[in-house]
This record gives sequence, C-alpha cells and structure tokens, in this order.
Amino acid sequence: MHIRTVTSIAIALLIGVTLAQAATKDDAVAMVKKAVAAIKAEGVEKAYAEINTPGGKFQDGEVYVVVQGFDGVTLAHATNPKLIGKNMYSAQDVDGKPFAKIMADRGREGGAPFWVDYKFTNPATKKIQTKDMYCEIVAPTTVCAGVYRP
Repeated sequence: MHIRTVTSIAIALLIGVTLAQAATKDDAVAMVKKAVAAIKAEGVEKAYAEINTPGGKFQDGEVYVVVQGFDGVTLAHATNPKLIGKNMYSAQDVDGKPFAKIMADRGREGGAPFWVDYKFTNPATKKIQTKDMYCEIVAPTTVCAGVYRP
C-alpha cells in the first residue's frame, strides 16, 4: 500500500513538472518580439547569425525563431541550419497545407501580426504535431516562432 502511494505521488509530480514546462503561445510571441527587437537594433547580419546558433538565445525548448523572406526562402533558423537558404514556398505539411506560402503571402500583404497552424515534426518529441506559428512582419520578411499542440 505504501509503495502505491509513493508511486502515485511520484507520477503526479512528474505530470505536474511536464505540464509546467509546456510551451505556450505567449512564449512564442515573446520569442518573436525578442528576435524582432534584435533585428531592428543589431541589423540583419548580426541578428541572423545569433538566430542561426542552435541552442542559442533564440531557441527555448520547442520554441525557436524562423525568418522567412516573402519569396519563401529561409533566411534564419534557430534549430535547422540545413533549411537556411532553402526556398520553402512550395513546402506542404502532411495534410497538403502550404504553410510557408501562407506565411510569405500574409507577410507580403502586410498588416498586423498573425498566426498560422500546420503540422510539423516537433524536434523535442520527433512526432508530427500541429504547430501554432506566430509571425510578425519585418519587411521583406516574416519573423516567426511557434508552439506544438499536445
């Protein structure tokens, strides 16, 4: 009986820790605002170099910055340097949603920050999950970060 109680408490604590560490949409917004501020203060070259540093200040767990030109070319990526310079405009998620095109087109249209959801591989879990991506426009780019739904 005592072992069951201890086990139950341990499981409850682990679940609580896991939930407490889950990234939120507010985390994505804060990360984008930090990146936009760096781009404006330091210039594109220095800011992109910082963003392109895996594990750097523009990545916090599953939340990381991606900068994409209005043409769909990835200009900075905090977790996957192989995507830098790659044109993602025609990329689609597993359901055929052209997520990069949507981000590029919405950026080109201008206006307020926006959200795009699509399915993508979570680098933390290695599973395909729905990702909510928050983007702000720093013409001619979108600066984005997102969180994965459980």
